[in-house]
Amino acid sequence: MRRNALALAVVLTLGTAVPLRAQTPAPVPAPAPSTLLEAIPVIDAAFDRWQANAHAPGLVYGVVQDGRIIHLRTAGVRTVDGPAVTPDTLFRIASMSKAFTALAILKLRDEGKLSLDDLAETHVPEMRGWTYPTADSPRIRVRDLLNHTGGFVTDDPWGDRQQVLTEAEFTRMLTDGVPFTRAPQTAFEYSNFGYALLGRIVSNVSGRPYDQYIEAEIMRPLGMASSGYDVFASPQERRALGYRWENDAWSREPDMRHGVFGSMGGVQTTAEDYARWIAFLLSAWPARDDPETGPVRRSTVREMAQGSNFVSSRSRTGADGQPCPGAGAYGMGLQANTDCELGAFLAHGGGYPGYGSYMILMPDRRTGLFAFANRTYAGPSAPLIEAASTLVRAGLAPVRPLATSDILAERYADLGRIWSAGDVSVARDRLAMNFLMDRSVENWRTVLGVLRTDAGACAADAPNTATGALSGTFRWTCDKGVIEGRLLLAPTTPVTIQALNFRFTPTPAPAP
Repeated sequence: MRRNALALAVVLTLGTAVPLRAQTPAPVPAPAPSTLLEAIPVIDAAFDRWQANAHAPGLVYGVVQDGRIIHLRTAGVRTVDGPAVTPDTLFRIASMSKAFTALAILKLRDEGKLSLDDLAETHVPEMRGWTYPTADSPRIRVRDLLNHTGGFVTDDPWGDRQQVLTEAEFTRMLTDGVPFTRAPQTAFEYSNFGYALLGRIVSNVSGRPYDQYIEAEIMRPLGMASSGYDVFASPQERRALGYRWENDAWSREPDMRHGVFGSMGGVQTTAEDYARWIAFLLSAWPARDDPETGPVRRSTVREMAQGSNFVSSRSRTGADGQPCPGAGAYGMGLQANTDCELGAFLAHGGGYPGYGSYMILMPDRRTGLFAFANRTYAGPSAPLIEAASTLVRAGLAPVRPLATSDILAERYADLGRIWSAGDVSVARDRLAMNFLMDRSVENWRTVLGVLRTDAGACAADAPNTATGALSGTFRWTCDKGVIEGRLLLAPTTPVTIQALNFRFTPTPAPAP
């Protein structure tokens, strides 16, 4: 098995978890979990509540960590009058398909077949005659389509129904031209049409139909044997059929064949296959010297997380009931976010006639989560974010520490010598040219003398925490308090110290 293949199933629960029409009682506060066995019931309860309230017939969700599934659970049914959802049930994942399109564009770029700064019309000639909204509008680049900054209007309800559009019909649409809502490159606005254009670029540049290219170049090398775009060619007995909730009843959504807009939302996959995709994406972090084993380079996968410069702020309710602020910007098929609880993470949702989905990647925490449901626009983002927060709060998805480089360890040892002597001149040859210009040797002696007196004896050999290959923080426990500090090295050869920062916090005096 390939290194990026997935080791399956540590925790697996099958079958219907909750009567779909039953009223779900309000959750009872419980102690915060501290182990996976304690966290799983909390996660499952959140999804049970969501599924009942969302009227989703079927549901599957999973947690992937360190390349393997640590929790996978199914609930409900794949048809309203039929069998239960299983791990190999096929769901359409709607706009979570965009990441496959983005990665295909980047792969073709890596192969020298296009540039992200190419005008899109270079690869889609029908765009050349378009009328732009202003005389000074820039012409659309490939990267503008990736970032949703092409100037097109948001088209979720309309775009979702264009799945079946044929190549000939799309060509006529492009030849006729499309209206703009604004000049390109002036704002983020989510565009399914823009990702349909990217699909046309993949086809024209690769010389192969879009779906065949994705399946052959990305999905099959990852072991995603059940995934694809042609739902009618897939095993019908494994498909979760799509429904909408209307007039207090489920109504069947019509199946849509693969067409031009499949590049924005047409992927059909299973939980087991998608877990392989999650594991592959996560394997791109951290940057390292290991041999490449995936169908696309690790650095290219990391590039998908580079957001555009149109940042939006957002807030949700945290575990403590207080607002949890965050911000995000669209990258390439993924939304790059930061959050008060989760830190940096990537995410994308999918809403589609008959289906809803959501995924979260926390690369620094080596963890990804996903969920699929078969009800129109039933995006399970809330329980998935709650699941991610549960894992983080329980300490089950810790941030991966950076390795301390040899040179950082050496300069940290030099800092220990400076502290012991109370004098920076004992390591003069380790100091950058700015160091003694910013503060004199004499002043450093004074500062260090006062600090040593105030703090008393300190454990100056405590571990250094790397924040990069050339920077780190430290925390020393001292007789009279704690010293926290930062060591910053200069980009020189040999590497030298450009700055030292200390902050002393005295031990509080005992209450009288």
